[in-house]
Amino acid sequence: MRVVVIGGEGFIGQALVSRLRHGGSIGGARASLITVLDQRIGARGAESGMRYLEGDISDPALIAQSIEGGVDCVFHLASVPGGAAEQNFELGLRVNLHATLGLLEVLRQSQSKPILVFASSIGIYGVPLPEVVDEDTIPLPTLSYGAQKLIGEYLVADYSRRGFVDGRSVRIPGIVARPPSVGLLSLFLSDLIRELSAGRSFVCPVAPEGMSWFMSRPCIVDNLLHAASLPAAQVQRQRTWLLPVQHVSIANIVAAIARVHGQEVLGRVSYAPNAALQAQFANYPPLLCPKSEAAGFRHDGTIEKLITRALEPLS
Repeated sequence: MRVVVIGGEGFIGQALVSRLRHGGSIGGARASLITVLDQRIGARGAESGMRYLEGDISDPALIAQSIEGGVDCVFHLASVPGGAAEQNFELGLRVNLHATLGLLEVLRQSQSKPILVFASSIGIYGVPLPEVVDEDTIPLPTLSYGAQKLIGEYLVADYSRRGFVDGRSVRIPGIVARPPSVGLLSLFLSDLIRELSAGRSFVCPVAPEGMSWFMSRPCIVDNLLHAASLPAAQVQRQRTWLLPVQHVSIANIVAAIARVHGQEVLGRVSYAPNAALQAQFANYPPLLCPKSEAAGFRHDGTIEKLITRALEPLS
């Protein structure tokens, strides 16, 4: 099994690559070669079964180089996140849309017909959200990032319909706990868990009753590998999957951190609600996706398990 991970040095990409290197499989098959492609690759020594390519993911020549020798599965995880894509429209368009189309074109021309797992986003739904989000909710993105991801889903579905790739798009929710970064508007959801769990104080920019959707990094890796493992006959009927999440309040997250790390956590959190962040990221309704659950997609299970898994180091 020859696997390419585009955006493999990112927060989710690193965890996916680590899992593939340490026992993760796709449809029961282990990866014989993992190619990691990203705009920056850290210092690496020679590693058996690994190949690293650094450069612009919107460069078709680089994409073509990544699949030299053949490819069986591609994970497309690279993106410019919502805040950064909104501030720099051209960058978001080039990376989130043009690079996706460029990847599909390279794969079409290669005639390799690989499995392609595309990381879409709950950002396709926009705000305000309806009272319930389910698998029939009509996407109405209110950020360029969401619009670009939605177009990517349509492209993946159409290239799959024509037999150029075997595509599967997964709509990824807020993944925790991300490291500090710039341009990710929802980062406070990760900061909340990371800072309080580490014994530090945290001023939360949304109210304790704010409701959001949560999934840990190991859990999203589980779901990405599951998406890649679905039989071709099953995804012919459905190419886009809304992932199950835990729909919980900020107060319940804080309480779970206290149960895991000690009740003193409760005295280290304060609240200074930001109306814009509250509306965008802490006013989420229930999310229902029975088709995805029937297909085997899962959330973390309990809030305590979410908190613990969110802080797991890479293997």
